[in-house]
Amino acid sequence: MMFSLDVTHRQGAFTLDCRFESAGRLTALFGSSGSGKTTLVNIVAGLIRPDRGRVAVGERVLVDTARRLALPVHRRRIGYVFQDARLFPHMSVAQNLRYGERHIPQAERYARFDHVVDLLGIGHLLARRPEALSGGEKQRVAIGRALLASPRLLLMDEPLAALDEARKEEILPYVERLRDEAAVPILYVSHALAEVSRLATDMVVLAGGAVRAAGPTDAIMQRLDLLPEDEQGEGGAVLDGVVASHDETFELTVIDTGAGALRLPRLDAEPGKRVRIRIRARDVMVATERPRGLSALNVIEGTIRALEPRAGAAVDAFIDCGGHTLVARITRQSERLLDLRPGRPVFAVVKSISFDRGGLATFRAAGEAPSPAPAKDAWIAPPGSMD
Repeated sequence: MMFSLDVTHRQGAFTLDCRFESAGRLTALFGSSGSGKTTLVNIVAGLIRPDRGRVAVGERVLVDTARRLALPVHRRRIGYVFQDARLFPHMSVAQNLRYGERHIPQAERYARFDHVVDLLGIGHLLARRPEALSGGEKQRVAIGRALLASPRLLLMDEPLAALDEARKEEILPYVERLRDEAAVPILYVSHALAEVSRLATDMVVLAGGAVRAAGPTDAIMQRLDLLPEDEQGEGGAVLDGVVASHDETFELTVIDTGAGALRLPRLDAEPGKRVRIRIRARDVMVATERPRGLSALNVIEGTIRALEPRAGAAVDAFIDCGGHTLVARITRQSERLLDLRPGRPVFAVVKSISFDRGGLATFRAAGEAPSPAPAKDAWIAPPGSMD
């Protein structure tokens, strides 16, 4: 379902002027604090009326100032999950969940109570009150309450920001299941790059109230200049592949990709399983001759496609490897010493140990039943959901 937005709104000294379209399952609004993310989702939710613009989900128009149309909040059919769960303390988990469907006519409900409870793994919590829940459990219940309102769009505004790392790891697999199994598009706000790269099918980068770029996450992740300076090395390439084999002796997994075979720490996936790998720019070295006597196990042949200077000493080298692009962040001195230029054959070198678990994803095959609770160190997605 296509989500489209084109709005302008002035709030004090700050002006929001944004336009983008997305058909992704989970579209992330990414940017630093003050970039306009929350203002944008509040416009979508109907909590702020824009000075000018149009917002639509599929054929359903939520706002069109040219036609003087602005659907009231209760008619937008939007589920909203905030940073804090905002559960009713005097109600049980089951009662909180049921509240979500209370104002939806029976004929318009598509979310089933049992399915939502199973999806979020909260069946054992139904009789508890909110004070007896962990932070991650509260957020899962808040998501369930939003889903049981049978929304046409789900807004999630920094839903993990108030959680510690352990609670984030607890809830992330359920957000992944939500993205892959719930038939509702998600607009997800975050300033955490690792979170966005793990969850988002599409990405909108905001800065100063404007859209700097929008598109599939794998394409945006290569645009290191779009990312905050201290996180630019976290961007890079995303490769699809298939598990070829496991080396039990050295606890490694071999992945066949279009760019070549890669060896990485053992992944809990059967041979033949489709996977997606994120290779960070800061983890890629460049050589003009095939290295010898090197500890790094991954050496991929390629050709320099482009070199883009960045602030300070950095240069981003874009390497074409069999039609797939790897990105290496190197120094200007290395560029000169190696005489790098577009068209020059090179070797991209990646240490196996540099593949962090947050950069690995397995894909569920069509017709395959999802696991009840995806492993906390892997993304789970059906084929095509992140294309």
